[in-house]
Amino acid sequence: MPIPWRSSLDVFARVLRQRAVEPDSVRDVEAAWDAFGEFLQIEVEGIERPENDGDGFIVEWGRWAWNDDQPALCFGRLLAVNETDDGDDPDRQPEYWKVELQLIFGEEPAWVDLDSLGHQDTGFGYEETGAPRIAALGEMRQFIESYPQLAAMWRAEPTRSHLTLERAG
Repeated sequence: MPIPWRSSLDVFARVLRQRAVEPDSVRDVEAAWDAFGEFLQIEVEGIERPENDGDGFIVEWGRWAWNDDQPALCFGRLLAVNETDDGDDPDRQPEYWKVELQLIFGEEPAWVDLDSLGHQDTGFGYEETGAPRIAALGEMRQFIESYPQLAAMWRAEPTRSHLTLERAG
């Protein structure tokens, strides 16, 4: 049964907790990833149709000012929300909202050159729920494992984490 897009943060938090992971104190990246994969299989209502890229997902990493330039790994789901007051406007554009689990790490020699990777994300996947999305997540994971810095981060324990739902771009 689809969930309302506005409930997506609460649903992701519930999935994390069912796996004994607290959203604001993640200590196991693998468990968080498994919860993210489960969350991505839940259909969402109030968003654009799949052929219009209504439901995307991404993994990002890097150092950003908003997390004190600490190394971070983020799992995100981008929703193209089509619930607006101007639903009859043929030129209407969706609003983009992102549910994101940000994992922050302490400094470690294994990922000191994290910024040298040349890119900071896997790119968005828009595969439909079910087997296509599972396969796409597997490819994302292989991509991450191909970089020693990211593989080391994946096996480390985050120092803190944040789960948010925010308007994107």
